[in-house]
Amino acid sequence: MSPPYTFFADLNQESMPLEDGILSRTIHQDDRSKAVLFTFAAGQELSEHTASTPAILQFISGEAALTLGSETLDARAGTFAHMPAGLTHAIRANTPTVMLLLLLKGASAPPAGS
Repeated sequence: MSPPYTFFADLNQESMPLEDGILSRTIHQDDRSKAVLFTFAAGQELSEHTASTPAILQFISGEAALTLGSETLDARAGTFAHMPAGLTHAIRANTPTVMLLLLLKGASAPPAGS
């Protein structure tokens, strides 16, 4: 029987160094949330997109340019960002970067015009 929790002592240990590309791995999923660990090689980018649920980004290591809406911000180990559903965003890794994405299920994009 598996324990009723998910535990990782060090998310950096769960990532794999990459020479090129982006690796994503779901490390937890239930009916209310999904946690995805992303590893980016330097120079890799997730182009502009939106999510249908609110999301949280937690940068574990590295340095990246994080675009939220029309603003581009510097992200590094310790950076936290909460995004409402439907917000346009993008990520470009300046160095090898590890990031945790938490998708918060059960919430949706705000109604059009709000």
